[in-house]
Amino acid sequence: MAKPTPKVALLTAGGLAPCLSSAVGGLLERYSEIAPQIEIIGYLGGYKGLLLGESVTATPEVRSQAAVLHRHGGSPLGNSRVKLTNVADCEKRGLVKKGQSPLHAAAEQLRKDGITILHTIGGDDTNTTAADLAKYLAENNYGLTVVGLPKTIDNDVYPIRQSLGAWTAAEQGAIYFENVVNEQSANPRMLIVHEVMGRNCGWLTAATAKVYRERLAHLGFLPGFNFSRHHKDIDGVYVPELALDIQAEAHRLKAVLDRKDNVNLFVSEGACVPQIVAEMESRGESVPKDAFGHYKLDAVNVGNWFSKQFAKLIGAEKTLVQKSGYFARAAAANTDDLRLIKSMVDLAVECGLRGESGVIGHDEDRGGILRAIEFPRIKGGKPFNPDVPWFDELLKGIGQPRGATVAVKHGGEE
Repeated sequence: MAKPTPKVALLTAGGLAPCLSSAVGGLLERYSEIAPQIEIIGYLGGYKGLLLGESVTATPEVRSQAAVLHRHGGSPLGNSRVKLTNVADCEKRGLVKKGQSPLHAAAEQLRKDGITILHTIGGDDTNTTAADLAKYLAENNYGLTVVGLPKTIDNDVYPIRQSLGAWTAAEQGAIYFENVVNEQSANPRMLIVHEVMGRNCGWLTAATAKVYRERLAHLGFLPGFNFSRHHKDIDGVYVPELALDIQAEAHRLKAVLDRKDNVNLFVSEGACVPQIVAEMESRGESVPKDAFGHYKLDAVNVGNWFSKQFAKLIGAEKTLVQKSGYFARAAAANTDDLRLIKSMVDLAVECGLRGESGVIGHDEDRGGILRAIEFPRIKGGKPFNPDVPWFDELLKGIGQPRGATVAVKHGGEE
């Protein structure tokens, strides 16, 4: 029997990251370079669009101008958070009929559209959902190849060394704080809390702090004025992988506040979440979860919790909580990410055309080689290693002792 004519579909899902537009553009460019005859469509709104059969065709005009997407943040296809194995949620949202399997509905839509290669661009939730779909397709003989690209600013996907968009998000978070930190000059005894995205993994918070201090080192300062380096420097970095002795840290930070009249903290949005949730539930509050079973972090509000805890203990007169997440994740990819996207996209197209499913990434369990990693091996919640030398140097540079934070066993939520 003759092989079906190749037809490609793309979708982006989950939260934004500074790589989605560029990855879509890169896929359009690469297919147009080596297989211009292949039709390409994009499902609108991620798996939601797939279930509803809502798509757009990449016309010759679009394909000829695909390079413009490298200059954009966001996603040209739109995103959603849909888990194909969460039947109740899909029914509730009207994505499938009652009693209908979302996996079967998605597979049938792909068959109806004549798709032979599906590219999913997203984080651990997107690609574990892609894994469920790929397994269903294989077990039911749909003959369809699924190739994922890893997008997550948290850089928290097993066993992938570097996820698309994370480098850019760290840089953009640092740029964001370069303006916010100037608020320290507006009030005496000022506490500024910079909340950075990272549900289970502190990599982005740590990397953002590292980039910020590197950029700070290139500024000039006047001696004796309020804009000295120590006024703008970071005084604490808190990540989910380290348990916090808040009393010990408050003692240290009060001395910092007394000395320089302000304190600047970088806090991961996932830091101390179990402790905060336990406090909320002890007060009878219900903490909502999303379709994937994660606590909704806007309800937990980690930055606000840190602000209230430390403000009272160190005697701050004014506090300011600022969150760089939406600013950072919606940026266009920087030069480092563009290079990474190019290498991953080229391999993704190659794997799609030869029928090899998996998630493209540098496989940490196979010597860091760039390959299509088998879907069953993809898992979210990879923690940041707080013992890496550069993080140790960061803590030493800001005067944060290891004694106030201790390593905790942290496997993350799947």
